Amino acid sequence: MSRVSPQNPRTDRRLSLLVGLVVAMAIVPTGLAGTDVLTRPPASVGDGATIVALIFMTALGTIVMAPIRIRSTTHAITWVETAVVIGLAVAPPSWVVLATGAGVGVASAIMKLPMIKAAFGVSKNVLVAGGASVAALAVDWQWPSASVVDLATLLGAIYLVAALLDDLLAIPVIALATGTPVSRQFLNNLDLRIAGFGVRFIVAVCTLLILREDPRLLLAVPPLMLSLHLAYSARIRGRTEQQAWQRLARTTDALNVVDLDDVLTTAVTQAAELFSADEVEIELRDGGRTVRGGTGGIAFDGPTGTPTDVDGTVVPTPLEGHDRSVDVGILRLRFRGPVQLSEREQYTLRTFASALCTAVRNAQAYAELARVADEHAYAATHDALTDLANRRHLLDQGTEHLSARHADGVTALVLIDLNHFKEVNDTLGHAAGDQVLVQVADRLRRAAASSDLVARLGGDEFAVLLRGLPAPAVAAHRAETLLAALHEPFELDGMRISVEASGGISVAPASGGMAELLRRADVAMYQAKRAGQRISTYAPTRDTADLNRLTLGGDLPRAVADHEFIVNFQPIVDLGTGEVTSAEALARWHHPTHGLIDPLRFLEAVERSGMLPAFAEAILDQALIAAANWRDAGFDVPVAVNVSPRSLLDARFPGSVLARLRAHDLPPDRLVLELTETLTLSQLDVVDRVLSRLRDEGVRLALDDFGTGYSSLSLLSRIPVHELKIDRSFVTTMESSAEAAAVIRSTLDLGRSLDLAVVAEGVESEPQRRALWELGCVAGQGHLFARPMPAGTLLAALQRGSGGQPGTLAPPLHDTGAVIRLSQTRRQGGRSRPDRLPHLPA
Repeated sequence: MSRVSPQNPRTDRRLSLLVGLVVAMAIVPTGLAGTDVLTRPPASVGDGATIVALIFMTALGTIVMAPIRIRSTTHAITWVETAVVIGLAVAPPSWVVLATGAGVGVASAIMKLPMIKAAFGVSKNVLVAGGASVAALAVDWQWPSASVVDLATLLGAIYLVAALLDDLLAIPVIALATGTPVSRQFLNNLDLRIAGFGVRFIVAVCTLLILREDPRLLLAVPPLMLSLHLAYSARIRGRTEQQAWQRLARTTDALNVVDLDDVLTTAVTQAAELFSADEVEIELRDGGRTVRGGTGGIAFDGPTGTPTDVDGTVVPTPLEGHDRSVDVGILRLRFRGPVQLSEREQYTLRTFASALCTAVRNAQAYAELARVADEHAYAATHDALTDLANRRHLLDQGTEHLSARHADGVTALVLIDLNHFKEVNDTLGHAAGDQVLVQVADRLRRAAASSDLVARLGGDEFAVLLRGLPAPAVAAHRAETLLAALHEPFELDGMRISVEASGGISVAPASGGMAELLRRADVAMYQAKRAGQRISTYAPTRDTADLNRLTLGGDLPRAVADHEFIVNFQPIVDLGTGEVTSAEALARWHHPTHGLIDPLRFLEAVERSGMLPAFAEAILDQALIAAANWRDAGFDVPVAVNVSPRSLLDARFPGSVLARLRAHDLPPDRLVLELTETLTLSQLDVVDRVLSRLRDEGVRLALDDFGTGYSSLSLLSRIPVHELKIDRSFVTTMESSAEAAAVIRSTLDLGRSLDLAVVAEGVESEPQRRALWELGCVAGQGHLFARPMPAGTLLAALQRGSGGQPGTLAPPLHDTGAVIRLSQTRRQGGRSRPDRLPHLPA
């Protein structure tokens, strides 16, 4: 049935031994047949002609084959067993065995096969002929048989033995040569092999029926065999090409991954199977990386130029696109023996190389994007000077830890401030001060435990989050260790500088979260400074802020009833034109004793007192009255009002807001509700319903202080806001802090990608205004334009305008009609939306 060429006869000792075993086994039937022929030699010219015909038929059945290449090994479907079965009908078994060996030998010589291939082919087919001969003797086959049924039955038994023996001898050798399991090799193309056996069996039956009529027609059998073989070979080729295209489609689909290592692993393993290669090598130009392997995976991954141990044929193909404009490397297929790819395989290889080129480019682009994103994420959470965590990262990690803690110990915070550090900067310069800060950071990092988080909050202020403490008292001991690390003088350009520090300790409270923990540590640190101590632990009895909040809480009912809460407005300005586009309402408490109090001091008391609905309605009323008055004066300026998270948990809140809008005859889109990032994901199911109703009615939503909370992106994916507001802390430090600038750029990019407007808070200088505008930020608010002011004062400022232009608070950055050059970031910004207010804080 088949012929196999060895994978590497010099090195594959097991294959040589297996072939040698087949050759040794073939000696037995050859010897028996030779002895029988010598005992009973051919008696006539007719007998000689029969032997010659058998040899010719066997040689023709061997030469005319359907070759299939697997790696550097060639497998071929032959017709030898058909010639053997036909020969047993017209000649003694010994003649058939010897004629089979002679015919295969002649064919091997004609095809110039290597010795090991010829020896295996001759020996295997001699064994097949011998087995068929034994089967013929066992069934006592006498030809011509009495009937067609007897002929087919007996011949079928003999042919089955020959076919099975052919597979049993050939498949182990093929499996060893190709490196595939015997069971898998047996199942490969089993349907075609069975069909081929059937066709050849029918040919054998028909041939014998013809010969029964006239033995001289034996010479007509080879042309018949040739015709059927050509048809069968065409079917095999069609099946092979169909399977190849299906494998190519699966392979190109498998390359659609974004990790470069996965792409290379998939390409190597799939190409080895697709092209039956012994080894696949991919050499990338970018980075000088080379990977090699086969169907079992990657065997080598290292620098280009490392030699391989696979010798033989190499088929190189450049990894380039269809237009050949991009070349990312080269793909090499290696075979241990001589191989020449067919035209179809060459086209498949070019298609595969093009798909691999695209996959490598996509993976490299994704890796670069991921690297840049990681750099931006790292820069946004780490201090550029000391490489410590920054304030944002400390708050994020602390909040996450506090929300997830159970029985893992006590959490505490140590706040450390360097005393008289300003003198170092003033005396030695900021460069020397930076060196001191770097050394302080290094010492704190070494002194802290592995579970601690060391952060620089800004300037000369550091913090260490202590996690998993066995008891609160341990925090003081750990704080002493941290400050002791700063006791030794610092070496600075040959000078020894001593730096003193004060520390405040706070243990995580039952409520208030990370913000309260940080506030308490700050209170304790200043208590230490005032008392002249190195370390102080927070004590509630000495926290004047807590005492004030308790006092203010008792005054709230009177404050609501007497309208002591007032609203000031800070305008939001178009950074390019200076035009006022909206205003943010900022609540203040005009306390009869304590004077003007900002929300940071009283809002928590309002939320805990049960007065929140009344307070919110009072502030909303004043804001909408102001917006209506501005509109009546000719300035249609929307107003933004901050919303407490607790209000969003009240199902009555949307109805109250909409009722106030109707009462003041204002369209819903003239109101912007600013949300804070203190919402937790567990609350969002309730909040979703409240905000969806407001948004559906036309009220606009903004996410305030974006970037300062750990849930920024989580909230943005759940809450359908119209706008983001960049926290003032990033704007204030954008010129000196790479991390702040990175956060601003990332927020602007996010806004453009989600088609959200972005407002920058805390704009206090013209350089900040210009830098933000060139980055693509359209709107901003801050002291550069105006401080918070009463509604009437803002109306007067709008009427007066800047440079005689009503409605503006700042001169434009460019003259009207001027040709300006925008930065690349701004040119690639979101599309213009004339029907939208891109500067609204919503």
